[in-house]
Amino acid sequence: MANAARIVLTGALALLAPPALAGGKFAAPQGCEVFATVQMRSCQVSQHYRCQGDAAGDQWALYMDGQGPYYLSKIDSETRWLESYDLTTGEQDRLAGETDPASFTTLLSTGRDDYDFTTESGTGEVRRYTGYDELTGERVTIDGVTLERTRFDLTAWDSGGQMLWHRRGRQLVHRDWRIFWADTEDFENSFGDRESLVDTPMQFALPGEKGFLATDPIYDCDELVTQAAQPFPTLASGG
Repeated sequence: MANAARIVLTGALALLAPPALAGGKFAAPQGCEVFATVQMRSCQVSQHYRCQGDAAGDQWALYMDGQGPYYLSKIDSETRWLESYDLTTGEQDRLAGETDPASFTTLLSTGRDDYDFTTESGTGEVRRYTGYDELTGERVTIDGVTLERTRFDLTAWDSGGQMLWHRRGRQLVHRDWRIFWADTEDFENSFGDRESLVDTPMQFALPGEKGFLATDPIYDCDELVTQAAQPFPTLASGG
């Protein structure tokens, strides 16, 4: 992991210690600036920020549930998944190779983008991801923010070519911010376990607006009071 990434991760963890999450506000790592706080279904809230030391177009997203921060990811301007961190286990993953890189530009210009890439974890585990994103032509407005709906299909494979899991469903994209958000999807793993997820964004708070930098999720938390709401991270489709 590059020094800049290590600094961002360490800073995020330090600044998000439990006392700061008790009804407080998120503080981005030094040299970084938050541009949006998003409240989502399934008791989640995300902080989206950019850092001065990163390449132009790179951005970070930190996801929190009712028990605190659980996932941190970094993407580039094409929404390529560069690196991610499971903040509950300490597991790290980074982009390892690309046969067909994800391209947000291709998606917007042609209506569809196919991808095929691999990641490697901190323990050396290699995974391959194949799939596509496709614009449906539908525009939706949520809390005054205009988004476009996509359909997607994504499969993860182990290093031996065995399917680990398969996801398909709908997502939402913001053209200018170059971000994907989850919407609704169906998930199935190699054991045949299936789950339907609804993680739609519900509220956007920009700098100076009510709810900006909020660390407490507000939607669907009553239904999830006995469990942590940790959805499957949006990988190629938005980091």
